[in-house]
Amino acid sequence: MKKAFKWIGIVIGSLIGLLLAVGVVLYFMGTARLNRTYDFPPSNIVLPTDAASIEYGRHRVETLCQGCHGQDLSGVENWFDGGPLGTIDSANITTGEGGVGVDFTTEDYVRAIRHGIDGKGKPIFMVAVPSTAHLSDEDLGAIIAYIMTVPPVDHKTNGQNFTPLAKILAAAGVLGDLPVEVVSHDVHVTAPDRGVSVEYGEYLVNINDCRVCHGQELAGGPSPDPTATWISPNLTPGGELGFWAEEQFIATLRTGVTPGGHQLNENMPWQDYALFYDDELKAIWLYLQSLPRLEQATK
Repeated sequence: MKKAFKWIGIVIGSLIGLLLAVGVVLYFMGTARLNRTYDFPPSNIVLPTDAASIEYGRHRVETLCQGCHGQDLSGVENWFDGGPLGTIDSANITTGEGGVGVDFTTEDYVRAIRHGIDGKGKPIFMVAVPSTAHLSDEDLGAIIAYIMTVPPVDHKTNGQNFTPLAKILAAAGVLGDLPVEVVSHDVHVTAPDRGVSVEYGEYLVNINDCRVCHGQELAGGPSPDPTATWISPNLTPGGELGFWAEEQFIATLRTGVTPGGHQLNENMPWQDYALFYDDELKAIWLYLQSLPRLEQATK
């Protein structure tokens, strides 16, 4: 009996040792993945200086950036709190103390917004990158030009703080792809003419986070946040939007309340999208109504 217990102890000890060894290997693999450096050709985007372009950049920042970086763009602490996975603060993108704008060049902003890397070429966990990578050179230039005019705000944020568990899961592929790993990294991007058209509506859907939460086909599905459990709704005519009129769609994004009287999920940034111009919302509506009628996705 003693000999049996001895062998059981040896087996259990060996398994524990093996698991620890695997954990250590995955930890270093995850750390290497998060610290990998990337280099992409410069965009050579020329920033506009005219008032109309700066104003357009302000409009795009209001609808695209303020939701994560705050109304004054000074960053949000604990923007993502993953518990045992760690935390992420969104960056202060002004020129104030603690802001990236102190050192960022135009190309640094392009690298972050279009490629998902910081000034040193390392990945940033900015979930909007798969969307903002679609920004045209013109729109991206206007955004950067406006950001550079924003008053400095002194606010030091703590960036990305991943736990060893998060690094192990990252190496194992449990946490999915990093933004830098999935975007096309096009050096130059163009956009359709602004206006009420299906094409421009598709562009607006692509540059915002619609596909991040509602899926590539916009049929809804699980949240991209691994700590969340909610299911995003179907935006194709096969979902509830198939029974709405254009004015009801616009009113929903303006008020956060559906035609049926339901409050939108708190994770839906309708307060940001409420700032879209009427023609932009009409274009988005046209595009959504042009999609094939799909069933609600649940996975």
